[in-house]
Amino acid sequence: MTNLAIEAHGLRKSYGDKVVLDGVDLAVAEGTIFSLLGPNGAGKTTTVQILSTLVPADGGSVRVAGHDLDRHPDDVRGAIGVTGQYSAVDKLLTGEENLLLMADLWHLSRRDGARKAAELLDRFDLGEAAGRPASTYSGGMQRRLDLAMTLVGDPRLIFLDEPTTGLDPRSRRAMWQIVRDLVATGVTIFLTTQYLEEADQLADRIAVLDHGRLIAEGTAEELKRRIPGGHIALTFADQVRLDAARQLFGAGIADPDALTLQVPSDGGVRAIRELLARLDERSIDIDDLSVHTPDLDDVFLTLTGRQEATR
Repeated sequence: MTNLAIEAHGLRKSYGDKVVLDGVDLAVAEGTIFSLLGPNGAGKTTTVQILSTLVPADGGSVRVAGHDLDRHPDDVRGAIGVTGQYSAVDKLLTGEENLLLMADLWHLSRRDGARKAAELLDRFDLGEAAGRPASTYSGGMQRRLDLAMTLVGDPRLIFLDEPTTGLDPRSRRAMWQIVRDLVATGVTIFLTTQYLEEADQLADRIAVLDHGRLIAEGTAEELKRRIPGGHIALTFADQVRLDAARQLFGAGIADPDALTLQVPSDGGVRAIRELLARLDERSIDIDDLSVHTPDLDDVFLTLTGRQEATR
C-alpha cells in the first residue's frame, strides 16, 4: 500500500460569502511530485496555506506527513518546508547569513548550522556568492537561496507555491533539476504553478482546481487523452500504401505530398495496438508512426473554460 504524504477529505474554506475551497479531496503519495493547477483565484494558494498550517480550514479532515493537521499542527510544521510565491530571503544579509539565521531558528548548534549552510551553498551552486548581500543576487539565485533556506530543517514534504515565477528559462530549468534531485532523495513535492510546461515536465500527478473544486486529476498523459484533438500520424513509403490505409480507416487527414495520414485517436496503448493490428491484417506497411496528443494548455483551457493567459 502506498504511503501518503498528504491525505485530505472534504477540505472547505470561505472568506465571508466567498467560497474558496468547496469540498476538496487530495491524496499525495510520498516521494512524488504532485502539481495543483488552476486559474488565478481558483484556491491554489489557500490550499497550500491550509496544508502548511498557515490558515485553518472551515471543514474537512487532513493528515500531512502522517500527522492530523488539527490535533498535531506542530508535528506537521516539523516535517514540512514552504517556499512561497514571494522570497523569504533577507536581502540585507549575505547568502551564508540567511542560511545561518534559519539554522538558528531550527535550534541547530553553531557547528551544525555552519556545516549545513556550507553544504547547501555548495549544493545550490551559491558558494562563490556566499559572502555577498542577497540583494546582489539574480532572481534565479535568490530563488535557489530561498529553497536552500527551506531545506535547513530537512523537511520530508516541501510546498512550492509558484516557485519559478519571474525566472528566465535557464533559471527555471535549473530549479526543475533541483526539484528532481530532491525527489530522488525521497522528498515529496507539492507544487502549484501557472507554467503548464513546468507541471508537464515535473509532476507525477496533476490536479486541476477551478472555483474551489477539483475538476480533474491524473498523470499529464491521462489528462491530455481526455481532450479531443489527439491523433496518430502514419507515414508511408508510397501513395499506394497511403491510399490503402485511408480506405481501411475511412477517417483521418491525408497529406499526399508528405505521404502521411492522421488517424483520430486518444494515443493510448490499446488504440495503437488495434491500429497496428488492422494494418497488419491488410499487409499495409508503415515507415513511421508518431502519437500526437493535446498539451496541458489545451487541457487547462478546455477543463476550466477560461481563455486566460497561462505563463
